[in-house]
Amino acid sequence: MAALQASSLLVSSSSSSSSGCSLKRTITASIQAPKPSILSLADHPGAVIAKKLVEELNTRNGYAFAEPLQMDVAQKDRVLEPRLSPTSSIETTTKLYAILVAVEDRVEMHDNIGEQRDNWNKLLLNSVNMMTLTATTTAAMASAAPAPSLRVCSALLFTAATGMSLVMSKIQPSQLVEEQRNASRLFKQLRSEIKSMLALQSPTKSDVKEMMEKVLALDRAYPLPLLGAMIEKFPAKFEPAAWWPRVSDNRRQSRGRKTIANTERNGWSEDLEVEMRAIVQVLKSKDKQDYLRLGNMALKLNKMLAVSAPLLTGIAAASSAFGGSTATTVAAIAGAMAAIINGFEHGGQVGMVVEMYRNNAGFFELMEETIKVMLEEQDYNKRENGEMFEMKVAMKLGRSLSQLRDLARKSMASCIEGIEVDEFGSKLF
Repeated sequence: MAALQASSLLVSSSSSSSSGCSLKRTITASIQAPKPSILSLADHPGAVIAKKLVEELNTRNGYAFAEPLQMDVAQKDRVLEPRLSPTSSIETTTKLYAILVAVEDRVEMHDNIGEQRDNWNKLLLNSVNMMTLTATTTAAMASAAPAPSLRVCSALLFTAATGMSLVMSKIQPSQLVEEQRNASRLFKQLRSEIKSMLALQSPTKSDVKEMMEKVLALDRAYPLPLLGAMIEKFPAKFEPAAWWPRVSDNRRQSRGRKTIANTERNGWSEDLEVEMRAIVQVLKSKDKQDYLRLGNMALKLNKMLAVSAPLLTGIAAASSAFGGSTATTVAAIAGAMAAIINGFEHGGQVGMVVEMYRNNAGFFELMEETIKVMLEEQDYNKRENGEMFEMKVAMKLGRSLSQLRDLARKSMASCIEGIEVDEFGSKLF
């Protein structure tokens, strides 16, 4: 209610000309009310809650939030109106932080398990070789000076070495270590990608879905448990590793049916598209095929070694049990050969070499698929910037932009002339 204050009272009198005098009073008053307060939305409870949430996301784990709370100042009324990020954007960012925490945890798990399995490889190899060499020495002594106790000790040691060698051949500890190394490296790449997304742009629901698919694809490609989920160490056919979500045929067809909405090409040109197709041809025909060939050779060698070592220690155990000078001599020779094969297979980490070739072939398959999917997208606004994409491809292949374009020209010339390109696409490996 406004307060009423009388400011002045004026009384004036005047006399009439003929009938007498009359009193005329004039009252002049003014009403003074307080200036109405301007409602500021900055103090609104919803704005305060949103601001606190954003500040928490800004300070959590030391990561920067891409869209802080912004305030628009109206020049006319000077009223502060908060332009809050949509609720879905805040929820999306929170989900992305949750995925980032899960990725951090997986990096730690794969590092710890990789270290543990590296210890397995060293301890099991040393134990098997010590038992095999001890049994071989005992068998040699038994052949020179026959004694039942020496034969029994030799047979027991060879039997134990056979069992441990079978386990090592089945699980391939050096290959398990390489799997965990690759999983840790790829999860660290995904962690950097999520951090960059949070720092440089506002994440969307599709970004959250894509990150979740990548995490689950990595979990499938590099499982942590051994029983029931371990990657087959001796497959019938050597195939590249696949740690990324596959693009379905339906999605590819939907990409191809889209029409160009505008004339801007987002850094792309006809020459750049031709260049990328030529790069794909080189990676497919040279790099990927070479690692598939090497991987098949390494896999066959590993299969032969994995069968030979337990077989030789088994023969040595049986020969020691039968006794006799000839049998113990055979046991000593077989034990010595088993120790050599075990040292070459597990000490030389042939399983690790197989896994390395598998991952290298997968890397080139991923490059091929990434470029193809990018070129199949008909809407240039939905593509990554062409110049940026070209730079990324060059860096992944260990080349400069000029070297990448030279490789594309050689690939196109080889298709025209019908000759093979004389170099590989990657200069890194």
